[in-house]
Amino acid sequence: MRTLKLHFPDDALPTLDTFVKKTKEARVFRRAQAVRDVVKGQRLQTVSDTLHFTYSALRKWVYRFAHQGVHGLVDRPRSGRPPKVTGALEKHLHRLVEQDPLEHGSLHSQWSCRELATVLARETGMQLGRESVRGVLKKRR
Repeated sequence: MRTLKLHFPDDALPTLDTFVKKTKEARVFRRAQAVRDVVKGQRLQTVSDTLHFTYSALRKWVYRFAHQGVHGLVDRPRSGRPPKVTGALEKHLHRLVEQDPLEHGSLHSQWSCRELATVLARETGMQLGRESVRGVLKKRR
């Protein structure tokens, strides 16, 4: 294994400490903890064994931190289809749940996911399946 010869700025530890306290994502939190331990002087192999990172992954995060700062520890955007359910659509669905289904032409006094999807499609033009509706409502709890 080649040694990683990186120089960190003097404020690297305080910056990482602040970042660890403020971050809410568990993956980013673990990365910041591991990089902080390396900046403190622990060996890469020791930290990777202790925090259950692969050696190569930890090496990558330390390298990114050295070159990009704390922004290098955050996940990069991934490719793929954007989510179908937007924030506005979620809000509309939550408002719809609070209303009486009978007002929207339903034959039942309680909403079903299928009925919500139908009314949502009629009002917004966005076709969602009942499982997508269920997922949004489950996230709300």
